[in-house]
Amino acid sequence: MWLLVLAYLGGVLTIVSPCILPVLPFVFARTGQPFVKSGLPLLAGMALTFALVATLAAVGGGWVVQLNQYGRWLALVFVALFGLTLLLPQLAERLTRPLVAAGSRLSEAAGADARPRPGASFLIGVATGLLWAPCAGPILGLLLTGAALQGASIATTLLLLAYAAGAATSLAVALLLGGKVFAAMKRSIGAGEWLRRGLGAAMLAGVAAIALGLDTGILARVSTASTGGIEQALVKQLAGKSPQNSGAMMAQNPSSASATQVADKTPGALPVEGNLPPLDGAVQWLNSPPLDAQALKGKVVLVDFWTYSCINCLRSLPYVKAWAEKYRDQGLVVIGVHAPEFAFERNVDNVTKAMKDLGINYPVAIDNEFKIWRAFNNEYWPAHYFADAQGRIRYHHFGEGEYAESERVIQQLLREAGASKVSDGLINAKAEGVQMAPDNNEVQSPETYVGYQRAENFVPQTSLVPDKVSAYRTPAQLALNDWGLDGQWKVGPERATASAPASRIVYRFHARDLHLVLGPDTDGKPVRFKVLIDGKAPGDDHGMDVAPDGSGTVTDQRLYQLVRQNGGVDDRTFSIEFLDPGASAYAFTFG
Repeated sequence: MWLLVLAYLGGVLTIVSPCILPVLPFVFARTGQPFVKSGLPLLAGMALTFALVATLAAVGGGWVVQLNQYGRWLALVFVALFGLTLLLPQLAERLTRPLVAAGSRLSEAAGADARPRPGASFLIGVATGLLWAPCAGPILGLLLTGAALQGASIATTLLLLAYAAGAATSLAVALLLGGKVFAAMKRSIGAGEWLRRGLGAAMLAGVAAIALGLDTGILARVSTASTGGIEQALVKQLAGKSPQNSGAMMAQNPSSASATQVADKTPGALPVEGNLPPLDGAVQWLNSPPLDAQALKGKVVLVDFWTYSCINCLRSLPYVKAWAEKYRDQGLVVIGVHAPEFAFERNVDNVTKAMKDLGINYPVAIDNEFKIWRAFNNEYWPAHYFADAQGRIRYHHFGEGEYAESERVIQQLLREAGASKVSDGLINAKAEGVQMAPDNNEVQSPETYVGYQRAENFVPQTSLVPDKVSAYRTPAQLALNDWGLDGQWKVGPERATASAPASRIVYRFHARDLHLVLGPDTDGKPVRFKVLIDGKAPGDDHGMDVAPDGSGTVTDQRLYQLVRQNGGVDDRTFSIEFLDPGASAYAFTFG
């Protein structure tokens, strides 16, 4: 209930967000008609459609977003027709025969003196819901992120409905107040007709604003009312109450203990944390037929949640692979559960290639629908769950580190299962390249997403234009952890795509290693790039995917190591220039 209240309050704040402005004329077009038969159906259609589209977009992948784009354009045409009939009722007579009736009905439904039609109002509400792209702010972003990871459920839809209902409530108040003004104006001769035409003009202006992207671009970056502080306070409450937002869903490393600190630490009595959930939610299995409780009977099981572009997952993989090899004949079964973070990680061919490159030969379940993730109530990349031979989870570890303790847990569970000659020694995993452990004493730069959905520290913030090709220029000076774009870019929810040669990304960072998740052009054509550090070729500080002169090529959708400093670590300015168009950048990580 507390989550629903906070989501509702977040929706209420939408009325004072600038990006709601293009939608307001569609709502006020019902001014002057009975609220129950006109305004209420419109707001209901708007809220229901918004909640449905938001739910599908959060859990359905890119195809839903693309489909909704077509729906938005159809809705724009529909609402534009409605606005024209308000502004110029005589225009309906000049339209083609099939549209005459539709235009007349719309005109009658919108008329101040006409009999209210709840069905027409609801239809306008549905169109408005498709067009509604609110500034969203932290609360809606948190709800959508949780929905993407936790999956479609009644709870998810209820939270989105609560958010939409909050927005509808504030719009309803504005509509009721507007109705009183309209009633007063109607007493003046001709005022009603002029108001009707004014609303039609306002609707057409709203259509133009949405078509030009002002609702998600300029208006989304301007604040006429300071809602940010209020929303952030609500987010802290919402995050504190919500099990799906622990701050670790983005592949954070919660462990601060080093390997030497836990080398002599042995597990005591391991509690029973619950039964091992079924693994039947995978869309496909690699390196193995589907594994179930019968196949795992009598085995010690390690379940590793990972995704192949996650730096924290990659750094833990050498240990997981070594355990699988060392203890396979003693009764250990290692199962990787690949739960994608980015859309390209849903492509099984990409995962298959990554597994081959990484040398993973144990079973991997493709959890594209996050069914196994939800069965474990998991929230982390990476996450390791250890189950005994009776199918009971006895231990878990989130993030990197504490590998020695985890291996001792494996040894203890194998002994409990009756395995003979279980080694007391610990593996010495070979970790090279991107899999080398980070220098945590020097990492002062956070994981940073390039797509607008989760972008932070982008400079200048006012120039970010979602989903449209735009020209950017990086400021001459950047503070630590600030970053910017330069050249022609199209910024989407989870990535930014270079639309022309010589487009750059610049980042002021402090860490030994800098990684960037990249992908080539949509047709798979490789994209050349050039890396500079403080304006110079990296030389000995180049990463494994970059030559000393800074040159490199994006060939696959994966994580690229671009910088590994060999000397002292200080604040440095990194830049990557794409010599060909089409490259996509997703997220920076550091080590």
